[in-house]
Amino acid sequence: MKAFVLLNTELGQEASIIEALHEVKEITAIHSLYGIYDLIIEIEADSMDRVKEVVFNRVRRLDHVKSTITLLTYGDPIINE
Repeated sequence: MKAFVLLNTELGQEASIIEALHEVKEITAIHSLYGIYDLIIEIEADSMDRVKEVVFNRVRRLDHVKSTITLLTYGDPIINE
C-alpha cells in the first residue's frame, strides 16, 4: 500500500522534521514544496493499519508539524512513457 502525506510545518522547521522522518523505514521519499504545503512524503507499507500507525505515531506527533493530509493510492500507477 502506498500513501502520500502533505505536511504543514512551523516556519523554518522543515530541516528538523526531514531529519526525524529519515528514521522511519516506511518513508521512501521526502520532497520540499513551494506553495500551501511545506513537505510531501511517500509511505510504502504492507497494510492500511501500518500506514495509519506511521502517520499517526511517527509523523503527526513530531514537534513542529502543524497539520497533515494523507492521500491513499489504489491500483497500479499509470506510467507516462
